[in-house]
Amino acid sequence: MRCAAGAGPAALARACAGSPAFEAVSRFDTSGRRTRVAATLPGTPVLVAELAAVIEEAQDDAGLDPGDPLLLAAHADRTNTATAAELARRTGSRPPSRTYTAACVASTSAVADAATMIAAGRVDRVVVAAGYLVDEDTFALFDAGRALARDGRVRPFSAGRQGMVLGDAVAAVVLESATAANRRGAPTQARLAGWGRTGDAYHVCQPRPDGGGLARAIDTALRLAGVTPGEVGYVNANGTGTVFSDCAESAALHRVFGADVARLPVSSTKSVHGHALEASGLLEFALTVLALRAGRLPVNAGFIQPDEACQLDLVLDEARETDTGYALSVNAAFGGANTALLVGAA
Repeated sequence: MRCAAGAGPAALARACAGSPAFEAVSRFDTSGRRTRVAATLPGTPVLVAELAAVIEEAQDDAGLDPGDPLLLAAHADRTNTATAAELARRTGSRPPSRTYTAACVASTSAVADAATMIAAGRVDRVVVAAGYLVDEDTFALFDAGRALARDGRVRPFSAGRQGMVLGDAVAAVVLESATAANRRGAPTQARLAGWGRTGDAYHVCQPRPDGGGLARAIDTALRLAGVTPGEVGYVNANGTGTVFSDCAESAALHRVFGADVARLPVSSTKSVHGHALEASGLLEFALTVLALRAGRLPVNAGFIQPDEACQLDLVLDEARETDTGYALSVNAAFGGANTALLVGAA
């Protein structure tokens, strides 16, 4: 996986240092915009080429030859069908080459579907890939909607937060059944222990204030895994740095974890790499896997001071050491869509 914060372990190291990758946008003209900052990859990356590269890297790391089904998450536009077809051709993937465009839960929905396909015995393994490169039209749309932080910083769960910052990301993971992986002696990074998806149907943009939808997604993931809330030792939060979303997410965590939320470490890696829309969930899932393997929890960067509506055990100032066996990566999207992926240590 690649983002402005780095590639693979380098991105985790920067997230653990709490060093945001936000800079003035040079890819297009931002004059006249309320904000001019994003987290972008260097140079002039091309999405198909970047995606093909991370898919091939994921297959190599897993010790696989091309030929597995591909599920792709990408920004909704008229090129999606061509992008999926070109990726399948370049990487040797086979059907179903399905594309997900469900906003900020697109890639995590793809992961959940891949896991379901494997659990049902339909396939042994699936490649899930996702990509978003900050573009002028989307930047203008979010800026006009006053969703972007004017100060150019993401401050999840902090008083004084002003909104999100967009960011580039491309990522790919290989999901494989335990039986198939054991049979070929495959290297295993982590286990997808559980997954959950829900819909609020509350508002086109705002999340349900009581966090009910996201809480149900988390509960579903825990029940599927047979894991109790007390066994979870970290949450990589959706944490967009927007007022309503952070409050609703905090409410969801309180609903699920109750009094235990006071000792549950929480951070949002968006505070370092920005919001990569359809690709954010897969990027954050990958970072959660890396954090679990490294035993180091990323910093919730940009924090100013506590918000009474977001009382959480935030990882502040420096990375926190952990030996937990389970971590959650959660995401939410416009329209009330919610996902939760429970990662178990390998």
